Amino acid sequence: MTDTVTAILDAAEERIRGAGYHGFSFRDIAADVGVKASSVHYHFPAKEKLAAAVARRYTDRFVEAVNAQVAEGTDVVEAWRRVFRAALQRDGRMCLCGALAATSHELAEEIRAEVKRFFELGIETLRQGGLERAAAIRVLAALEGAMLTANILEDQSVFEAGSSALVA
Repeated sequence: MTDTVTAILDAAEERIRGAGYHGFSFRDIAADVGVKASSVHYHFPAKEKLAAAVARRYTDRFVEAVNAQVAEGTDVVEAWRRVFRAALQRDGRMCLCGALAATSHELAEEIRAEVKRFFELGIETLRQGGLERAAAIRVLAALEGAMLTANILEDQSVFEAGSSALVA
């Protein structure tokens, strides 16, 4: 991946996490990166391709971070909680796939598939950690909800209160 592609993906992720899929244009991304809009189009011919690539990269990084926590001996639920917490503390933004999922009915199928992949991998890694499917779904729902509530109330301690019941 080139530096320009990485910068485009970074800028798009920031914009999506802040304002959703409809909250940015290629011109916005080009201005953020310091390139022409045609350069963004060169690497990503359509907005759907860019958003799908952002969601794919986000999912891969997120699951990798969870797996690293589990490899260090952290309980799988706590691993997911820690990675969500780190994302919230790092930049105070919504989970990218949570933000996209909120408007999934408006998204192109390519983007929906990548967002769905985030949640499916989440459920699968929690199941591999010993949870039943219904429990895994409750964990993801609680973490997404705690992050959403912390964001709107502009209080990161709300995430702790909202997700504390998940700790065994």
